[in-house]
Amino acid sequence: HLAAGFPDLHALLLAALSHPSSTDVRVAGLNAAISVIQSLPSAADRDRFQDLLPAMMRALAESLNCGNEGSAQEALEMMIELAGLEPRFLRRQLPDVVASMLQIAEAPGLEDGTRHLAVEFVVTLAEARERAPGMMRRLPRYVGRLFAVVMTMLLDVQDEPAWYAAVSEEEDAGETGSFVFAQECLDRLAIAVGGNTILPVAAELLPSYIGAEEWKRRHAALMTISQIAEGCAKVMTKNLDQVVGMVLNSFNDPHPRVRWAAINAVGQLSTDLGPELQNKLHHVVLPALASAMDDSENPRVQAHAASAILNFSENCRPEILTPYLDVIVGKLLLLLQSGSQMVQEGALTALASAADSSQEHFQKYYDAVMPYLKAILMNATDKSSRMLRAKSMECISLVGMAVGKQKFRDDAKQVMEVLMSLQGSHMEADDPITSYMLQAWARLCKCLGQEFLPYMSVVMPPLLQSAQLKPDVSITSAGEDGESDDDGVETITLGDKRIGIRTSLLEEKATACSMLCCYADELKEGFFPWIDQVATTLVPLLKFYFHDEVRKAAVSAMPELLRSAKLAVEKGQAQGRDNSYLKQLSDYIVPALVEAMHKEPETQICASILESLNESIQMSGTLLDEGQVRYIVEGIKEVITASSNRRTERTERANAEDFDSEEDELLREENEQEDEIFDQVGDCLGTLVKTFKTYFLPFFDELSVYLTPMLGKDKTSEERRVTICIFDDVAEHCREAAVRYYDTYLPSLLEACASENPDVRQAAVYGIGICAEFGGSSFRPHTGEALSRLYNVIKHPNALDLDNAMAYDNSVSALGKICQFHRDSIDASQITSPQGSEGLLCA
Repeated sequence: HLAAGFPDLHALLLAALSHPSSTDVRVAGLNAAISVIQSLPSAADRDRFQDLLPAMMRALAESLNCGNEGSAQEALEMMIELAGLEPRFLRRQLPDVVASMLQIAEAPGLEDGTRHLAVEFVVTLAEARERAPGMMRRLPRYVGRLFAVVMTMLLDVQDEPAWYAAVSEEEDAGETGSFVFAQECLDRLAIAVGGNTILPVAAELLPSYIGAEEWKRRHAALMTISQIAEGCAKVMTKNLDQVVGMVLNSFNDPHPRVRWAAINAVGQLSTDLGPELQNKLHHVVLPALASAMDDSENPRVQAHAASAILNFSENCRPEILTPYLDVIVGKLLLLLQSGSQMVQEGALTALASAADSSQEHFQKYYDAVMPYLKAILMNATDKSSRMLRAKSMECISLVGMAVGKQKFRDDAKQVMEVLMSLQGSHMEADDPITSYMLQAWARLCKCLGQEFLPYMSVVMPPLLQSAQLKPDVSITSAGEDGESDDDGVETITLGDKRIGIRTSLLEEKATACSMLCCYADELKEGFFPWIDQVATTLVPLLKFYFHDEVRKAAVSAMPELLRSAKLAVEKGQAQGRDNSYLKQLSDYIVPALVEAMHKEPETQICASILESLNESIQMSGTLLDEGQVRYIVEGIKEVITASSNRRTERTERANAEDFDSEEDELLREENEQEDEIFDQVGDCLGTLVKTFKTYFLPFFDELSVYLTPMLGKDKTSEERRVTICIFDDVAEHCREAAVRYYDTYLPSLLEACASENPDVRQAAVYGIGICAEFGGSSFRPHTGEALSRLYNVIKHPNALDLDNAMAYDNSVSALGKICQFHRDSIDASQITSPQGSEGLLCA
């Protein structure tokens, strides 16, 4: 419509971009050109404006040359939008465009804001992998230049005295806006282009930084390693000794901020490269962290060394950590007596994680540790010590869970008295104790089990209050100056609106929802009195799109609520309620899960919804009526269709010009999530078949249109396996009534006996055994081929390997069933031939 209304649009834009005297007109032309390009529906339409790109870049350069950085920044913001939404428009002239942007980023005379926007443009292009997969990896030289620019921004850090004071309010002392921006860019760039591209660039630049005399350069090298670890994890793991060795050498650096950065890197590497790092290098990493805890002249370094124990412990098996506990716990107890609150908090974090990782091995230290923890809980009562007290709660509850009820019971009662008195007191909205207390109560419940029930009347009212918190959202015009200065507010821009959301409230809400799920899971029928309140709180949160963790917790809680109700009814603890109450609850929960499944934007959460739906169907059983089963089946059809569409889109991405091996690996990972969804679909349908048996067959008839394509050779092993398992369930639970599906499914099962995937083989041979048992004359024509296929599985040279054992066992069982139920159909030549006799001998 636009092009038709303005036939001279191209010429008008070119004239504006090339205006002889006015920078403002040129920048306005640039903005107009980008708006037009973004509004065009097809790549062919956009290509007609390709030749405007050099003029657009000239308009930007001239704006900067005239010193008009305000206009240039406005133009850069528009270019960033174009890079994110239509990156392929830039592809033909990509080297020139990226080179121009890097020139801006490298120009020392420009404002930080301008240079940052130029970097943001290139990083945004690198991230646009769904629209232009692999495109930026075609320009490795530019990735190197960008990396170098961003590393120089990390040098913008000041050695402020406030940093040495180790006060939590000054956590970021000395870090400038450029430093923080550079950290974020390195992280995003590494994730976007991957380790194979980033690590060679880093390997070229890091040695000169790590060996420099100036502390800021050594500090920058270590911060770089921390920031790129997540995106480079697979490649870094292959070079573990080299990477970790470089970092550990800096534990002895003369400058405290460099030592802090080295500890920070070890913590980050422990998270991103675990558990390989823990398994392979515990003997060098843990002693280094323990030694760093002795740096009493630099409490911030001490505290960070203690906190890094948390990162190390999270990916660590108890048998690895336990031999070091004597030394680590001894040092942490000394740090608990430090005069620095930051050090005490770090020590509490480390003790909590060490206990959580070592579990019963921590009993040895309980009597030495618990008095210190209780003393902090009782005495850290002033406002400045709120976080210290909160962390003591966390530590006590994790230690209690680790050592178990018998050891912890007496202290638990004392601790709960303190928590009860705190619960009754007035706390400020930003008091961290609120969130920590919610989690501590839940851990105490997990530890004490049914003995916790008397405390529930104290715990539940504030917990429900937190779960019912309304999101604190503000909406302003995107054109208004600046982002919120409040760290607790996260902003996103949608169209011409900027939406600010207070994250602290959302985190408290998410924690509370998670704890409600935990209580229902732990207390089972004992949770009955709170089911109604919790259900009416959590069911609407299945569609709470402000925060993923809130939805995840609500999803996980649904089957737990049904389980609690079912057990309470069965055990006569439901306050006189019967199965009609369970049906009422099921009628509320199951349709809500199906509706949430339709609308869920996150693939992983969709898989979780299916898992919860499956458990909820198991709890509800035949209480579900035909209408509800239809609603579930329609929902499953939509899920299968949406998943197939996403796979198709990825296949199209794989045909892009710049598609490469790294993109292929990322696509495989994304498709594995689709496999997980289909796996859960299979479990749901299996449960429906087992529950309703032949009554479900009309629905299975409808679903077959969606399922049979999944048996194709172009499908993944998991898609084939799940589809075969669904048929196996139908054949097993519907018996003679399922015979009519044999012609459709049995040929695929017979073919799948030769699959390279042992799980597919196992599902196929199991199904053949079921069909042999219940198929009667319908199975008879397949007897000869089935015997041959089963024989091949049984006599395979690796048949008894662990991976193949299930397929082998099921093949022997299927062979036995053919002999039992179809003896008359077995060809005499098969019995007397060496091949046949060996097969039957196995049976």
